[in-house]
Amino acid sequence: MDGVVRRGSVVAIVPARGGSKSIPRKNIKLLAGVPLIAYSIEAARASALVDRVIVSTDDEEIAAIARRCGAEVPFLRPRSLAEDTTPDLPVFLHALEWLDMHDSCVPEIVVHLRPTSPLRPPDCVDRAIDRLRSDPTADSVRGVVTASQNPFKMWRLQPDGAMLPLLRHPGAEAYNQPRQELPTTYWQTGHVDAIRTATIREKASMSGDRITSLVIDAAYACDIDTELDWQRTEWMLAHLHRPIVQPRPSQFRLAHR
Repeated sequence: MDGVVRRGSVVAIVPARGGSKSIPRKNIKLLAGVPLIAYSIEAARASALVDRVIVSTDDEEIAAIARRCGAEVPFLRPRSLAEDTTPDLPVFLHALEWLDMHDSCVPEIVVHLRPTSPLRPPDCVDRAIDRLRSDPTADSVRGVVTASQNPFKMWRLQPDGAMLPLLRHPGAEAYNQPRQELPTTYWQTGHVDAIRTATIREKASMSGDRITSLVIDAAYACDIDTELDWQRTEWMLAHLHRPIVQPRPSQFRLAHR
């Protein structure tokens, strides 16, 4: 690293490219009256431990809306880092290198907040940061929920249609066993990842060698990729009787005046 790591400093980064195909302009489409991206920005702004909230985007309109929602957008990322198949690592390396070069900012921890998992318990960001800080052997913390479908009951299909179990289990025919007899499995969500900057920059990884868990109530589980996912998330917002970090539509309307 070129700059000096600011011990204890935390930067939240919300990646939001403009070229969504499954739901056009997904990141700024209104969900319950506010842009989708606002939920992730608000989760970072509501944290007691996050020092800066930055949106990484290639899109001027997304950048303008992100600023209205209270985030910094100090740069536009190159279009080459906003393709359908662009992984997270080069996006975060670009953001960290820009912050180092232009702001002499090298945070100790980076919080990754994906817009596609907007329903978050109010404390999940701070819990992830605290969990990472409390375990010096961990490279990252990743939000997970208990999986609704057990992978020991999943299959791969052969060209001739024959089925092979996705996973092997010491017990005979795990796929015929009651779910209570199978190991509990977890699904990684996009609610929150907390990652040491050194893991990203020195290990070239968004997770590192030792990933520890932040188990989130499965009632919050959502991953918006299709129109059906969007409709399901709108229903959850209206019916989920859990506390949620939720920006107010009035705040966004006032920002447009």
